[in-house]
Amino acid sequence: MPLKKRLQTAPVHKVTFAALLVTIGIVFGDIGTSPLYVMKAIISANDVVSEPYIIGAVSCVIWTLTLQTTVKYVIIALRADNKGEGGILALYSLIKRMPHRWLYFLAAIGASALIADGVITPAMTVTSAVEGLRDLNPDAPVLPVVLLIIAGIFLVQCLGTKAIGRFFGPFMLAWFLMLGILGLVHLSDEWSVMKAFNPVYAVRLLIDYPGWFVILGAVFLCTTGAEALYSDLGHCGRGNITYAWFFVKAMLILNYLGQGAWIISHSASLGPDINPFYAVMPRWFLPAGILMSTGAAIIASQALLSGSFTIFSEAMSLNFWPRLRIKYPSTLKGQLYIPLVNCLLFVGCVLTVLIFRSSGRMEAAYGLAITVTMLMTTVLLAFYLRHRGVSLWLVAVFATIFIAIEGAFFLANMFKFVHGGWFTILIAGLVCAIMLVWRRATVIRRKYIEYHRFSDYFDVISDMKSDRDIPKYASNLVYLSRSHRADMVESKLIYSIINKSPKRADHYWIVRVEFTDSPDTLEYERTVLIPDTLVSLNFRIGFRIQPQLSVYLRQAVEDMVADGLIDLTSDYPSLRRHGISGDFRFIIIHRIFSPSSHCDARDRLLMDMHRILRRMELCTDDAFGLDTSNVKIENVPLIIEKRTSRRIKRVV
Repeated sequence: MPLKKRLQTAPVHKVTFAALLVTIGIVFGDIGTSPLYVMKAIISANDVVSEPYIIGAVSCVIWTLTLQTTVKYVIIALRADNKGEGGILALYSLIKRMPHRWLYFLAAIGASALIADGVITPAMTVTSAVEGLRDLNPDAPVLPVVLLIIAGIFLVQCLGTKAIGRFFGPFMLAWFLMLGILGLVHLSDEWSVMKAFNPVYAVRLLIDYPGWFVILGAVFLCTTGAEALYSDLGHCGRGNITYAWFFVKAMLILNYLGQGAWIISHSASLGPDINPFYAVMPRWFLPAGILMSTGAAIIASQALLSGSFTIFSEAMSLNFWPRLRIKYPSTLKGQLYIPLVNCLLFVGCVLTVLIFRSSGRMEAAYGLAITVTMLMTTVLLAFYLRHRGVSLWLVAVFATIFIAIEGAFFLANMFKFVHGGWFTILIAGLVCAIMLVWRRATVIRRKYIEYHRFSDYFDVISDMKSDRDIPKYASNLVYLSRSHRADMVESKLIYSIINKSPKRADHYWIVRVEFTDSPDTLEYERTVLIPDTLVSLNFRIGFRIQPQLSVYLRQAVEDMVADGLIDLTSDYPSLRRHGISGDFRFIIIHRIFSPSSHCDARDRLLMDMHRILRRMELCTDDAFGLDTSNVKIENVPLIIEKRTSRRIKRVV
């Protein structure tokens, strides 16, 4: 079998100062802005703010960052990469061929919860940053400024970040240095806060305070960016993220310690609306601190949006989502922009701001969804580790420890449900429902597509090509097929060629497109079924590659001409005399669910919902990058038969 490949492999990310700077700029935005609201949430979680309480809470923060972020994500999860890509769907891609078919359900739940987190995080971070204006002017118009900034963030997505992306690294480096310096300066306010490195104080806090679940819900906010850190693996590589994390973690812990020391020393004068993050800043530095915080929030939001686009792109490749229009706004590797997703996320962020109106109220909605993602990631990681040969007892220890930790955080965040957690769960539920319906309906539709052996029709197709009584339909006739094998073909495709207005052509091209879960795959296989007449081409395209089927087909045809396997010169004598090539026409077969199908109510409901969801899907010719002037759509019925149809009886 002739085989031709064009393959673009994922680059190796070298650890350099420049790469570390880029990593700091695009990976740690979410977790790096958590000091804006974590300590504020902690002092709001308890009526009495005492020294033991603050030391215990800071200890919880330190050990949460250590166990949850450092151990689980940086040390373990970053090793589970799919051709350099990370995230829960990339993790699922590594184990989807395991016999446990229900794992797709966990992947859909986790990805949906991560999308819900991506809706509320920009609103939360930007609002927390802009609320610092009230320390300068209590009557500052916070909400209008927040909405204006959020609108600007989403508006510039279509332009890409090539022009401003180079500033992300230096800015976030300055941000983390600012966090560390502010915390370091205030350590002397109360040196006893250094006891927080002892995990005993964290355990005492959870034992001594009956409202431990509320405290844990506040503490969990410090690690909400860990899952996004894993999702950004493909941008920077494991080495850069690992080394950069040690610096980032040090700056974060210094800031939390400094805020804790300040709170202990001012516990008698704390007001209900005070934010320790801004309180530790000198008055003269406050305007610059607010600007820095707003800039960091914008960068964190940008990183989450880029991650959301990647998640949806992976979901399309895994048949979790209808295929949407994807744009590539810049030459930066792998940068995606999905207009519909951008609009929906913008609406979600605006609704979040308008419904909750302050960062304090958003805290109630924040964190619940991401605990679900973390739990799903833990389970999938356990299966991945076992799949890679890690001993069963080590996998059991890993799963037990982190399911217990994340289960406790989940229970703690569930107490926020009626106060705002319902909002993110509602968003996650809607996204998850679409994912599961689309995937299940796709499986059912494929199950009832009838396939035939192509070899049974070779003689008919060869005779058709020679039959001058059949009007020539095109010199080159291209069909898009869903078959996974070159020797099998859909019955409706054969019917279109032979029975439905017989279509004579010089060459028939059967094109199969496989959207892979690997990011940068771009390759094809060819199988010559009938020499100089019938060719099967299988294109494999990664989810970060822009589908341009017309271009790829032309390249594959040029390869065949160069190899002497086919002659594209027109068969018409007048055109052949001048060496003019024949034309190409494309036929796409759409299968429409037939109401005459005999199936149960559940499958019929799935098919009806699938039909509704297809309205958001990009039309096939646009999705594959085809020249629409040469494309014809043929609609055929898809009949699902789960019982034998009754045969009519002749009476005369």
